[in-house]
Amino acid sequence: MNAAMETEEHKALRSAVAALGTRYGRDYLTTVIAESRHPTELWSEAAKLGYLGVNLPEEYGGGGGGIAELSIVLEELGAAGCPLLMLVVSPAICGTVIARFGTTAQKEQWLPGLADGTRTMAFGITEPDAGSNSHRITTTARRDGADWILSGRKVFISGVDVADATLIVGRTEDSRTGKLKPCLFVVPRETPGFLRRPIDMELHSAEKQFELTLDDVRLPADALVGDEDAGLLQLFAGLNPERVMTAAFAIGMGRYAISRAVAYARDRTVWKQPIGAHQAIAHPLAQAHIDLELARLMMQKAAFLYDSGDDIAAGEAANMAKYAAGEACVRAVDQAVHTLGGNGLTREFGLASLITAARVSRIAPVSREMVLNYVSHQSLGLPKSY
Repeated sequence: MNAAMETEEHKALRSAVAALGTRYGRDYLTTVIAESRHPTELWSEAAKLGYLGVNLPEEYGGGGGGIAELSIVLEELGAAGCPLLMLVVSPAICGTVIARFGTTAQKEQWLPGLADGTRTMAFGITEPDAGSNSHRITTTARRDGADWILSGRKVFISGVDVADATLIVGRTEDSRTGKLKPCLFVVPRETPGFLRRPIDMELHSAEKQFELTLDDVRLPADALVGDEDAGLLQLFAGLNPERVMTAAFAIGMGRYAISRAVAYARDRTVWKQPIGAHQAIAHPLAQAHIDLELARLMMQKAAFLYDSGDDIAAGEAANMAKYAAGEACVRAVDQAVHTLGGNGLTREFGLASLITAARVSRIAPVSREMVLNYVSHQSLGLPKSY
């Protein structure tokens, strides 16, 4: 599925990551999930090959590329059946924010480890009562001498149990206006008052979800990332890559599902020829393939715009890419399961678990309805209902 518009370097990266993914595959990830552990072997090998930090600056041990390259890594691992969800969070969101806005000390402290996989960082924005409305974030940070005191709650935060720190989105009071504005803080895992509780999910994933409580967490002044006045800009510097990477996650999963269904439809014979010869089977698979290809084009556009520094246009394209990929993924998984019939629901073929997993790309990190709100307001200029 190489796109003609990709550079030779991108094609080489795609085939190299695909080869790594094939060596591990769906069985590896299924075993990891069943044993309730983390995919450390795949994470470590991807790190050694330079794939985890491909988007981070070369001077800090990264590959010097961008989200375009990192999205290829995640998509190809997903297409092989073994996506690494923490790629979305650690190098894409946290690594990008620190590389763009962190102090020199913060870059030196975090980027080399994020690039070589020896350190990971989680990202905490979602709150129980705020949902998709980031303006209702109630986690607050107040000054106490030179320190910061953080209080609040977060929910559905991935990988906090293994991450060395979590990049927490809080709000501080603007001394000029008195209004609350977003700020980002690095909170190390074992900081006193920083508590986590696992959420019992129907979704089977190697990465666990947590509810976080910040109970008057005391942080030094240098826990604040970058400039206190650039909070919103810093936040969206992380959220746009998150949307692009979610699209990559969805496209990879959709491709994996379709590849399994195509292999089955080619071999499974009920009457005189393989079921894939029947248009009722073939056409929906072809449509699903087309939808995934179209979603990938928008993802590539979003990554290109982001990497070229056009944050405004990248925001629009990243939202559209995430929406298109989420829809395409859900349809692809549904059609793949349907193609296999009863076999599509068996553990042996491993597609049924993707029904729940595919849903994530419609819900997170922003619901499809909020994307449609964004497009109707920002792209079409229609009035807001809220």
